[in-house]
Amino acid sequence: METRGTASFGAEFGKSHMNNTFTYAGIMLLTGLGIPVMAALNGGLGNRLQSPALAATILFCVSFIVALVYLLATQGLPGKIWLPNTPWYFYFGGFFVAFYVLSITWVAPRFGVSNAVSFVLLGQLISMSIIDHFGLMGAQQFTLTWQRVFGLALMAVGVLMVLGKKPAF
Repeated sequence: METRGTASFGAEFGKSHMNNTFTYAGIMLLTGLGIPVMAALNGGLGNRLQSPALAATILFCVSFIVALVYLLATQGLPGKIWLPNTPWYFYFGGFFVAFYVLSITWVAPRFGVSNAVSFVLLGQLISMSIIDHFGLMGAQQFTLTWQRVFGLALMAVGVLMVLGKKPAF
């Protein structure tokens, strides 16, 4: 009996884990598809308004409304925002989002969406490898093996190969 229960649990866990993997990968693929669209839309808005900062502010107002509606619809009003055991730096993720939005809104119309996003992707590859290798900020730790370094190098070369306009360094 216990063996069947364990086998059944293992099979269910395997299916659930596999479904989660495809679900997470699909969500992140859609997110990745949306980043260049956001860059093009916000870059275009920044050009028309003649103010990347105003375009970014509008983007954040729309984002805030969407996030607030989602929060209220799925979880309701939170009881606490500041938790005593939460490191202070966890609250500064918005700084990086603001930097990204302001920079992509200003750079993409001048440098090209594909070029801008390619260098963002290259930066993400470097940053994710460092965060994962050291398990920074509570992230799950994945050692940077030579196999991963080779894979990252191939991805970096691929990112550079898709540039629309060769940047002049």
